[in-house]
Amino acid sequence: MTTRITELFGIELPIIQGGMVWISGWRLASAVSNAGGLGLLGAGSMHPETLVEHIHKMKAATDKPWGINVPLMYPEIDRLMDIIIDEGVKVVFTSAGSPKKYTARLHEAGIKVAHVVSSSKFARKCEEAGVDAVVAEGFEAGGHNGREETTTLTLIPQVRQATTLPLIAAGGIGSGASMLAAMALGAEGVQIGTLFALTQESSASEAFKTRCTQLEEGDTMLTLKLISPTRMVKNDLYCRIMEAEKEGAAVEDLRRILGQAASKRGIFEGDIDNGELEIGQIASAVKEVVPVSEVMERLTREFEEARARIALIK
Repeated sequence: MTTRITELFGIELPIIQGGMVWISGWRLASAVSNAGGLGLLGAGSMHPETLVEHIHKMKAATDKPWGINVPLMYPEIDRLMDIIIDEGVKVVFTSAGSPKKYTARLHEAGIKVAHVVSSSKFARKCEEAGVDAVVAEGFEAGGHNGREETTTLTLIPQVRQATTLPLIAAGGIGSGASMLAAMALGAEGVQIGTLFALTQESSASEAFKTRCTQLEEGDTMLTLKLISPTRMVKNDLYCRIMEAEKEGAAVEDLRRILGQAASKRGIFEGDIDNGELEIGQIASAVKEVVPVSEVMERLTREFEEARARIALIK
């Protein structure tokens, strides 16, 4: 399966694992890379010294291409970029900010750069910034989302019209058939978070994984729009947030309800009632926790099956 995305990153399959906070450690990322995709470490929840440890373990665990996702709002962003360059990382996915500040520096170090966007407007800015690829993420995705609330099927063709960059689709992709659908709309690869968050190699707590495999349709919702739109599971914390928002709570009030390290509490420590459980809409279709290798095999099989079905249409 060859596209501009596989050629850009030197991978066998156009499947990128999302660099999710508290989930995307070296075990998950190396498993995806070893299975032919592109594994990403999630630097957003790592102290600099923790990132160095995961980079070293990645180098020992795989000789396949891999990268790091870096939210540009990270408080020690310059130190993080120094580490990435010094350690010889070859691929960086940036998000939550403007790619202009760091893309040129990363390119000077021989690093390929992709940036995550939620609109065609920001996709055009990515091309102006000189990034190598763009990830267009619809609001079905878990965690932090764009304010536009544009679905993936709506977003991908509009971004495809807006830029000539290699395009990766993200948000709500949970099968080989949805991979094919995204490519039919102009994507050349997919970034998947939820399926990989609920694998055996994911760093998420077992309590988080179990809760997410019990979700039904409509059990996640986009909230916290005054702070940063976030898709999370409807639990006790979510209900407190919604009640406060209905009463006109200010940003400071919402931050107090969230408390410190809300996503760490929910995802990594397994507080399923009072933690922030970030997961995508497609979680309702995931009913068991399996190894990464099984997810990758199923995605490729379903992709080929879907392509064969489409070929029969006259």
